[in-house]
Amino acid sequence: MDERQRIEQLRGELHEHNYRYYVLNQPSISDYDFDQLMHELQQLEARHPEMADPNSPTQRVGSDLQSEFRQVAHKYPMLSLANTYSEQDVRDWYDSVSRGLGGEPFEVCCEMKYDGLSISLTYVDGRLTQAVTRGDGVQGDDVTQNVRTIRAIPLVLAQPGDSGKSGVPGYPHEFEIRGEILMPWASFERLNAEREAAEEPLFANPRNAASGTLKSLDSRVVASRQLDAYLYYLLGEQLPAEGHYENLEAARQWGFKISEGMKKVKSVDEVLDFINYWDTERKNLPVATDGIVFKVNSLRQQRTLGFTAKSPRWAIAYKFKAERACTELLEVTYQVGRTGAVTPVANMAPVQLAGTTVRRATLNNEDFIRSFDLHIGDHVYVEKGGEIIPKIVGIDIDQRPIIAQPVQFIKRCPECGTPLVRYEDEAAWYCPNDTGCPPQIKGRIEHFIARKAMNIDSLGPETVDEYYRRGLIRNVADLYDIDVQQINGDGSRTKSAQRIVNGIQKSKEVPFERVVFALGIRFVGETSARLLARHFKSMDALMTAGLEDLQEVEGIGEVMAKSIISYFHDPQNQEIVERLRGYGLQFELSAEQTAAASDKLAGQSIVISGVFAHHSRDEYKLIIEQNGGKNVGSISSKTSFVLAGDNMGPSKLEKANKLGIRIVSEDEFLGMLEQ
Repeated sequence: MDERQRIEQLRGELHEHNYRYYVLNQPSISDYDFDQLMHELQQLEARHPEMADPNSPTQRVGSDLQSEFRQVAHKYPMLSLANTYSEQDVRDWYDSVSRGLGGEPFEVCCEMKYDGLSISLTYVDGRLTQAVTRGDGVQGDDVTQNVRTIRAIPLVLAQPGDSGKSGVPGYPHEFEIRGEILMPWASFERLNAEREAAEEPLFANPRNAASGTLKSLDSRVVASRQLDAYLYYLLGEQLPAEGHYENLEAARQWGFKISEGMKKVKSVDEVLDFINYWDTERKNLPVATDGIVFKVNSLRQQRTLGFTAKSPRWAIAYKFKAERACTELLEVTYQVGRTGAVTPVANMAPVQLAGTTVRRATLNNEDFIRSFDLHIGDHVYVEKGGEIIPKIVGIDIDQRPIIAQPVQFIKRCPECGTPLVRYEDEAAWYCPNDTGCPPQIKGRIEHFIARKAMNIDSLGPETVDEYYRRGLIRNVADLYDIDVQQINGDGSRTKSAQRIVNGIQKSKEVPFERVVFALGIRFVGETSARLLARHFKSMDALMTAGLEDLQEVEGIGEVMAKSIISYFHDPQNQEIVERLRGYGLQFELSAEQTAAASDKLAGQSIVISGVFAHHSRDEYKLIIEQNGGKNVGSISSKTSFVLAGDNMGPSKLEKANKLGIRIVSEDEFLGMLEQ
């Protein structure tokens, strides 16, 4: 056997071992033997680069190559399901299905509703070709490179008949399979323990951790966090069976991880029995669940029942009631965010809740604390809202100790000691020391480098924290003084250091409106920054604008206007802005942007929906604003027209037709601007 043949043989063996270990939980060789085979394959692939294959088992470790996620249109829209928390609603749904089918008998497939990130996987000739997140249901992010690191997801499917799978229906030439990417409880607890030891912010729940991990620009991070995946829906032409349940059973044999809890039933009583069983048993599962999904099993009957504007009539999601526990409030601590907002946090005696040990819960603000008349030592009732975020929902007054002291909201910043302030119409207290309070400084830098701001994707919160501790940065302008030698330190990070410096230098090309947003002026969001940039056209004009000048801009009220004036009157901010000017950041609208401006869409409110061929959705939003129009997110009687691309959202289409709102195609819209 030559080395090329050996590569193919090793790939097949390692794919099979991955399947047995991560899907079946039935490993057939030791970890040591697996590692030896993997090492041999890595060496052979290094000698034969012409045989590179993105679906090789060696690619599971991820890569340090970073790239933005491109948007991909879904071949089949990913609609949400109607939710219910009531068994009576489930009965009503069952009855409506029966009526919709004219009394024809039907079966229901019962499945767990996993609490993770929805994913759509496309396979061609048994090989993974694309993985796309749900996004807005019409299009999502292409995360294929990251998904390839998740070992529960097969990269190459076994041929029917392989590995004892004789009699299994063959998979179609091309098909799509959907499911949920999850972080198991064990991985979640391990990750948060590591982050706590490193004094890094903890993830609130496994879903957030899974979502944040899958969207990482470094696939090595994804590989290290041991995500899992369960698949629950097969789509495509020439599926192996007419039943949903039977298709998933076939997919299980092809190598996909399908829930063992899936069950096919024939009556509403069996449906309710399934709910009662899993309401308790779900707590023993290794991953988070937040409900059960019921689907009419027959694909033919699904087509007969069809869809509403938002969801299929043949499926419904039953959500479990939030789990509640009682524990003791030990103390209240306070966290300072990027904007200076101070958030109280309840520190409690550890209690098991929905699969995790809960020690902390947000208290929102001072008004929330007063509404419960919280005392230290109170026994508080804690729930996980939607099985996710711990929150205090009540107290047991009868258990309050006689000497318990009421919780008093702090008067000074816990980080820098500055007296706190509370702005008009704001529930939160703020630390006004935005240029000298460490969490605010680091938060403003993290905001500055974010994707929608300066887009310095080679940096992240952990790197910002490290550079701050090392004294390399104290404000956003310091980023542009960093050189490779400073970052490299011991000389082991030359490549990554150069990438960081290159990313910082490239940010100088970011357009003016995003520079305004990146400054992190309190109350100025992405849309407000864009409106300010369009109105004033340069940083100098914005910096010298008075209160009335600022309030002339649509959407800029008195509070925001005063915040902008205060920002530019602060000597430290003035110094930072002038340094940024000196480094070459864009401080005015480009000639191209200025030339493109018109009032052709003045006074018109426009909704964008669908996928477009000539420009992205963000580009169309910019074009609308450049021509005097206003972007709005939802359709109402005040909407001027809908700019519609392919796969326009069905709910938006229905509402537009109902209200008589004009639908404008992409080419028609561009023609309007050319007139």
